[in-house]
Amino acid sequence: MGDLIKDVTDVEQKLVGLANTVPVDRYSWRPAAGVRSVSEVYLHLASDNYLLPSMNGVQPPASVGIDTKDFATLDRFEKQSLTREQLVAAMHASFDHLRKAMADTPDAKLDDKVTFFGQTMTVRALWIATATHLHEHLGQSIAYARTNGVVPPWSK
Repeated sequence: MGDLIKDVTDVEQKLVGLANTVPVDRYSWRPAAGVRSVSEVYLHLASDNYLLPSMNGVQPPASVGIDTKDFATLDRFEKQSLTREQLVAAMHASFDHLRKAMADTPDAKLDDKVTFFGQTMTVRALWIATATHLHEHLGQSIAYARTNGVVPPWSK
């Protein structure tokens, strides 16, 4: 679990680095109609940092405004208009929530079964899928940034 948490922290640093580097006027850019914008990708990750732990029984704080049983609240969260500072703060808060949920999972519970979008898997597999999901969208965010002429800060 420590290795996964370290990996999630690394992804957070890269995503926040991109969020702080991409010009704010490009936050609404999207590669095509019907595809998430730059800011929607960041907020999608933040919303899923609340949703995925809920599949292991860890609900988001009420202050976030996400009801994990009502996907419309996730959609509204992803489409909110935030300043860069608010968006970065939302990302950090979601990663803090995710890391705590992961850290609070006892090793003895890692083989317990959970339901993940209709599939039965272990808690361990849920946390691995969570990290994989973050990496998928990190790649998407890198492609978005480079398409907009932004070099990821860690590769300069």
